[in-house]
Amino acid sequence: MKKSLFVLSVLSALSGVATAQSSVTVFGILDVNGRYLDNDGVKQYSLSQGGLSASRLGFRGTEDLGGGLAAAFWIEGAMFPDTGTPAGQTWQRRSTVSLLGGWGEARLGRDFTATYLNTSSFDPFGDSGLGAAGNLTTRPPPVPPGGAYNTLVRASNMAAYFLPAGIGGGFYGQAQIAAGENANGNKFVGGRLGYSSGPLNVAVSYGETNVAPGTDGKNANIGGAWDFGVVRLSGFYGQIKVDGNTQDNWFIGASAPVGVWLFRASYGRVDSSGTTPGNVEGQKAEQFAVGAVYDLSRRTQFYGTWSGITNKDGARYVVANLDNIPGGGAAANADSQGFEVGIRHSF
Repeated sequence: MKKSLFVLSVLSALSGVATAQSSVTVFGILDVNGRYLDNDGVKQYSLSQGGLSASRLGFRGTEDLGGGLAAAFWIEGAMFPDTGTPAGQTWQRRSTVSLLGGWGEARLGRDFTATYLNTSSFDPFGDSGLGAAGNLTTRPPPVPPGGAYNTLVRASNMAAYFLPAGIGGGFYGQAQIAAGENANGNKFVGGRLGYSSGPLNVAVSYGETNVAPGTDGKNANIGGAWDFGVVRLSGFYGQIKVDGNTQDNWFIGASAPVGVWLFRASYGRVDSSGTTPGNVEGQKAEQFAVGAVYDLSRRTQFYGTWSGITNKDGARYVVANLDNIPGGGAAANADSQGFEVGIRHSF
């Protein structure tokens, strides 16, 4: 009897050690809203998703390898809770494996590109929903026929190195390279360097993508924010160049917490130049967005957002495409606006 108790106690201890050395977390977001869109006079009411954060399901975990090393994985895929569709669950949002130590992190797989992070980090709307800054910043200039520009948000088959957190009193950064595997628009090289300390956060990034044989897209931007406590002010400027076309983007934003409320606003603009077919010299667009978030709990929020885009000189940007309507965008020089009210729950 004593021997059995001894064996059980040893197995229990070993199990505790194994648990302490590794962990796996299931996480996700369900975000559903009622949405109204008006693109060039064509109106639509719908139940949609992703107004505050894109809905997702993911698994992440770490293992302590000893000696200051750790291994980690992260797989995360999109889902559409308004229809129950898993969006062809291929873990396309992120799929990475990492090795971490005091020297930083080596990460392999599909992930956000360095040049995109300044958009999402300094946009008061987190580049989500109708007010997303990406309505203007992640819509590239025309590329040569048969080409593509697929790395404005994420890249596949990527190897990356991240600086250790807090190096030099607040510096952070990363370098990335994606082979592209002979597919136009997927070969990428880029990096980001930032500094965050106290109320200040500022970062610059640069990346190049082979959008077509012999043609590279070049993307450079800078973003920053200062948190005054009562309000966080942020700004962004970026430029994308492709085959003689140039696109300049900028936005300014503010977010103000008031008790359980968070009020958000942003103004952005895009200006294009170039004469390559498909581009209109001097086309421009402006976006203004306002919204509010109410914390029902730490994990559940109620929100509302309104956003409007004004197109000029041939531009045709939209706050969102009309679902299930052919050509659901906007005609050149047409306006686009929308309003959404929803609930987000995180787990």
